[in-house]
Amino acid sequence: MASPGQLPPGWIAEWNEANQRYLFIMGGACRTYCCPPPMSPQLLPRHMEEENAGNPGYYGGSNASDATLVNQPGGGQPQQLFTPGLAGENQFQAQQVAGGQQPSYFQPDSGYGQQQPAYGGKQPGGVDGLANQFGTMGLGGQKQFHLNTINILTSPPDPLALHEPPARDSSPSRVVHISCADRDCRSVVKIPLSLIITPYRTLDEGDEPIPLVTDVIARCRRCRMYINPYVQFIDGGNRWRCCMCNMSNEVPQMFDWDQARNQPGDRWARAELNHSVVEYVAPTEYMVRAPQPAVYVFLIDVSHPAVQSGMVATATRTLLENLDRIPDDDKITKVGIICYDVSLYFFSMAPGSTDSTMLVVSDIDDVFLPKPTDLLVNLSEARPALEALLGRIGDMFQDNSIIGSALGPALQAGSKLMAPIGGKIFVLSCSLPSVGEGALKNREDPKILGTSKESSLLQAANSFYKTFAIDCSRAQVTVDMFLFSSGYQDVASLANLPHYTTGQTYYYPAFNAARSEDAIKFAHEFGEVLAMPIMLECITRVRASRGLRMASFHGNFFVRSTDLLAMPTVPQNQSYAIEIDIEDTLTAPFVVVQTGMLHTTCFGERRLRVVTTAHPTTSNLSEVFASADQIAIATLLANKAVERSLSYKLEDARDYIFKKLVDIFITYKSSMTAAGAGASAQLALAENLRMLPVLVLGLLKNVGIRQSAQIPPDIRAYSQALLISLPSQLLIPYLYPTFYSLHTMPPEAGTVGEKGVIMPPALPLTSERLERHGLFMIEDGQTIFLWVGRDAVPQLIMDVFDLPNYEVLRGGKTTLPVLDNPFSQRVNAIIQKTREMRRGVYYPHLYIVKEDGEPPLRLWALSALIQDRADVLPSYQQFISSVKEKVNGVGY
Repeated sequence: MASPGQLPPGWIAEWNEANQRYLFIMGGACRTYCCPPPMSPQLLPRHMEEENAGNPGYYGGSNASDATLVNQPGGGQPQQLFTPGLAGENQFQAQQVAGGQQPSYFQPDSGYGQQQPAYGGKQPGGVDGLANQFGTMGLGGQKQFHLNTINILTSPPDPLALHEPPARDSSPSRVVHISCADRDCRSVVKIPLSLIITPYRTLDEGDEPIPLVTDVIARCRRCRMYINPYVQFIDGGNRWRCCMCNMSNEVPQMFDWDQARNQPGDRWARAELNHSVVEYVAPTEYMVRAPQPAVYVFLIDVSHPAVQSGMVATATRTLLENLDRIPDDDKITKVGIICYDVSLYFFSMAPGSTDSTMLVVSDIDDVFLPKPTDLLVNLSEARPALEALLGRIGDMFQDNSIIGSALGPALQAGSKLMAPIGGKIFVLSCSLPSVGEGALKNREDPKILGTSKESSLLQAANSFYKTFAIDCSRAQVTVDMFLFSSGYQDVASLANLPHYTTGQTYYYPAFNAARSEDAIKFAHEFGEVLAMPIMLECITRVRASRGLRMASFHGNFFVRSTDLLAMPTVPQNQSYAIEIDIEDTLTAPFVVVQTGMLHTTCFGERRLRVVTTAHPTTSNLSEVFASADQIAIATLLANKAVERSLSYKLEDARDYIFKKLVDIFITYKSSMTAAGAGASAQLALAENLRMLPVLVLGLLKNVGIRQSAQIPPDIRAYSQALLISLPSQLLIPYLYPTFYSLHTMPPEAGTVGEKGVIMPPALPLTSERLERHGLFMIEDGQTIFLWVGRDAVPQLIMDVFDLPNYEVLRGGKTTLPVLDNPFSQRVNAIIQKTREMRRGVYYPHLYIVKEDGEPPLRLWALSALIQDRADVLPSYQQFISSVKEKVNGVGY
């Protein structure tokens, strides 16, 4: 065993052969796993300096939150290096790419024939940062932050800055392996204090699964916190001290026993002491009832508009094709189908038969189930009958001439059908609910758009949808809405159902399956939702250290009590924001926030997912700014803006987020700069927040809250539904779209590299970068635009669109052909990568936009270039100038 080097008095180092790590022990009583004793970096054991020379301490992707710290001999070189609190070490740097022969449609005199920078991770120049990490993380160490101030007025937005890992706060005194699932947890430190969490996110290729603990659950006797990497063992390891309330607890008898091998186990190898996200198999005392099977009920609109649009045929075909993808490993999943127009159509399917019977209920004022059995059937047992039925539904209603929608009664029927168990209702609706409970009227009024009364159109018109949603929540029922109307459908009212039941709203305005693009988008998204694993019967509780209080929650769920969230089902990649108030003075060196999610898997096993994050406390404002996360702040402000627009007015929402940004600048100027409270010619802010102003501008220009008299209320309501539910990886491009120059992209862009398709370098969002001869791509995660300049050379048009020249090119929604030339294949690869690279089920439409094409389409595409002035909305330069005026006291 290598010598651990010089240690302070009372400390010893013990080599753990199984884990190839040192345990530092003081007096034999207080063990801290892989944690340095309180010593200066100069006392760092020599062998650690050597062993970690090629193994920097932290690694993670652009969505990383609490970093992964590796302290194992002989580790490999990670992708990125960063040190907690050192924002300057987290930067991506643009690297020059090798030149190559340009195709004939590149025009050298355009200025775009020059080589563009491409993405590339900054290579670490050394690993003495590891010593700094140990110094900042030591039990007696001093936290260190490097706060770099920049002048926003002279620092234009850099899209690459959004791909940097978030700023780090100093971690508590334990080296912790943060599991992959919490890389979407982001903390907003005091401006305001909040947690953005995506607790059930998809795993990337190469990610480790969430560790599963199957034996013992250790919890604090007082505050009920689950044991985690941040607790301290005392009394010779027989007890542990809670890091929330400081209560001393006994270590469970089986905690140090390996049940699989039936022999003593290594405590320090336990998942709950090494991962911030773990799952437990819940014992019977955690269950109110036995785990229930997954249940899916489909409410399909079969009225005349639904049949004519092709929605019915597309939905039934997609459902039929994806039956094998519905989670059903244990063969216990149940399904039911109800069709509706102004009546309800139930289908009885006998197990083992291919026959089904349609039962019609025309009394929609007192909804009842026409048969006690065979309406909700086992997916495996009734598979032949289900397949036959799905193949016939389109023919059954192909001549249906009824116009009208009894959506409310259909929802009541679906709820009655699954109420004893719970599960998920998929609603497919093509028109405004018109009869029965929950009937709505067209309240779209162009005269109030853009006025103070517009916010009334974003609130539910009928109390039925909120009260019914709360009833569904109690019955463990989630509602997903798929809306297809070509006219007004009151998305604002209908979106209450997913909002309070942990569902999601999907909107396809003017859907027409005769357009292959519409059919493909819906089929892809519906199929992905069907195949998605879900948590069932989930109860989520958030706990925090003494002195902290959960002030408010944002997202799709129902708040049952001050810290308890009811989530009938939890889909993957849905984001939630939690605001935290500081009630008392915090004296501990760090605080802990722990989220516990008791749920049933869709495979029938009761489990408990625990997410624990720790954050240091400080009285130094520079440390607060240096550790602030601009993406998390923008995510929280998006949620707050939607909340205020519904509670007050859209104008209030815009004023609120603008004032929040100004307040951050004022605090920074008065506390962090020499200007203090006086006027300043600069607009100073921490470098790690350099993109916050443009993200706020993107939020102000987003369809959800933008000042405009031209936005239909359904489009605005749908956008608001996205703002409060998208994970940060999808939300940020929705606020700040990605802009590429395709005709001058580097030679390797669009080809396959070590990490998949290589994307072009992103450009600032301004039309100044558009060229008349160029081909550009703009995308926001929901829509992709291909902008074609009016002077594009014929060879470019031929290579990409297989057309002779620009004049014959048509704008609008399209599918790009894959042609037998390298440039076409590269462009298609970039589009495909764009559709696949982010979490979520969304499949963005592709629009061709001609520079001199249809004005509405041009204006829509140009509105994504948020750094430009548009109508009454300011340019980025005008925006930050107005911020500067407010910061200097003008107007206050």
